[in-house]
Amino acid sequence: MKLLADITPLRHPDFRRLWTTGIVTVIGAQLSVVAVPKQLYDITHSSSYVGLAGLFGLVPLVVFGLWGGALADAMDRRTLLLITSAGTGVTALAFWAQAAAGVNSPWLILVLFAVQQAFFAVNQPARAAIYPRLLEEHQLPAANSLSMTVVQFGAIAGPVVAGMLIPVSGLALLYLLDAIALLATLWAIWKLPPIPPTGDTRRAGLREVADGFVYLATQRILLASFAVDVVAMVFGMPRALFPQIAQDSFGDTASSGHALGLLFAAMSVGAVLGGVFSGWLTRIRQQGLAVIWLIVLWGLGMVGFGLAVGAAGHALSVTVALWIAFACLAFGGAVDMFSAALRTTMLQSVATDEMRGRLQGVFIVVVAGGPRIGDVAHGFAAAAVGTAAAAAGGGALVVIGMMLSALAFPAFVRYRVAQAHSVPQTA
Repeated sequence: MKLLADITPLRHPDFRRLWTTGIVTVIGAQLSVVAVPKQLYDITHSSSYVGLAGLFGLVPLVVFGLWGGALADAMDRRTLLLITSAGTGVTALAFWAQAAAGVNSPWLILVLFAVQQAFFAVNQPARAAIYPRLLEEHQLPAANSLSMTVVQFGAIAGPVVAGMLIPVSGLALLYLLDAIALLATLWAIWKLPPIPPTGDTRRAGLREVADGFVYLATQRILLASFAVDVVAMVFGMPRALFPQIAQDSFGDTASSGHALGLLFAAMSVGAVLGGVFSGWLTRIRQQGLAVIWLIVLWGLGMVGFGLAVGAAGHALSVTVALWIAFACLAFGGAVDMFSAALRTTMLQSVATDEMRGRLQGVFIVVVAGGPRIGDVAHGFAAAAVGTAAAAAGGGALVVIGMMLSALAFPAFVRYRVAQAHSVPQTA
């Protein structure tokens, strides 16, 4: 039973509403996660354009992620969540309109994606920064695991549903369902109490953003946690290759999405299974060393994925290779969930509340921006050496990067936390 997820944070009504409605909202969001690269590839037949979406998402993530973190420290976090969630819904409606009208402009899709990522970047620091205001500190590892589990559960259902709907209804309906699903989270946010700032900051300008970096520079453990995640995501996230791999290696056609849905869902399947058996995370004291080893395992999973893609139709049948690739991605999703939960807990525990929003902004830039740089890198690498070599080679670079990180950040490897004195309630 000690392996099962600790559900104690669900006793808090505000956290429970956010967690429950998040299931619906994340399923809707994942429909768009599949639809955007699918539509880009259908229009252009190029993984380079799909990878370019990473660049269009990265710039607003950096700019608005940092600004959003400063806003989260300067204004009521509930109000900020309401504004940004509504903006995300309007952007989803714009995606629906262009798909329904058959515009077929990759540049319009990329611009809308950039706007959507800007709202996301402002929203996420405030959302993550409210948990320490709602819950006790010893509940944060469990709360982060629960939140990531429900996000990943939606990320399973979303791609699977998308794979079934694409041949029947096309892409426009996916965007529309995303917009409708956001209403659930808007209701949960509306029910939150006011969450005003606790510090003296009442504006969100360049000076306030810079203050966050000055503060971060004094927190070497957090700096190292950001660095190792960048290595993992830039070199080891092959999702930009999924549309091409689904068609070239696993037999999807332009009008079908079976393999594509499985590839997009695989990491989330692993993350949900990891979340169900995440009870041991609350007892990890050497969190830094655990993160290093978990990212090494992530890299090995991506090596296996690339090898399975390369063997499809050659050393292995297409079906067998697809399920091996699925298993490798699922394994990677599980260890990535463990790593992310530990790194999020480090940030929430170390940062003071008046700086927590700004550090969460940096965290979002790293966590969400790293994969988008990875999208660009994998897209161009696949054009040069093929999808299989790009995926497997990236995983190998992650393993090498973690070996170098362990040498470069000895304090992070030695980082320990006090044993929590709480009695968890398991699922």
